[in-house]
Order: sequence, then C-alpha cells, then structure tokens
Amino acid sequence: MDYSYDSESNVLSITISKKPFDYAQEMGDFIVHFDKKNKPVYIEILNADMFLKHAVTRLPQSSRKTFLRLLR
Repeated sequence: MDYSYDSESNVLSITISKKPFDYAQEMGDFIVHFDKKNKPVYIEILNADMFLKHAVTRLPQSSRKTFLRLLR
C-alpha cells in the first residue's frame, strides 16, 4: 500500500493494489476505484485535511499527538 498527499488540491491518494482499475464510484468526499472483480484498488479522499482532523478524534488520546505531528 502506498499513499500521497497533494496539499494544493487537498487530496489524499491511497494505492491499495497495482491492478488497473475498471471504474470509479464517488461516495461523498471519497472516490473509490475498483478493478474488474469489484475490489478497491485506489482511493482518493477529497478535503483530506478535514477528514484527517475528524479521524484523529477517534484515536485514543495517547495516539493523537503522534498522529497530529505526522500531519504537519
């Protein structure tokens, strides 16, 4: 698995598999790309900063500081 973040467009991209994708489906702030067997291979998270800020509130208090440091 590989990921990248484009701060200009505020998109977090996650590559799950190197398989080619057949189609994509938008689900709110997520665009999920699927292969021919309907398995997700690539995910784009739009408005990634807001998603990550919300996601960090779900982490145990002891892990939050470490995670937030990674976002800087």
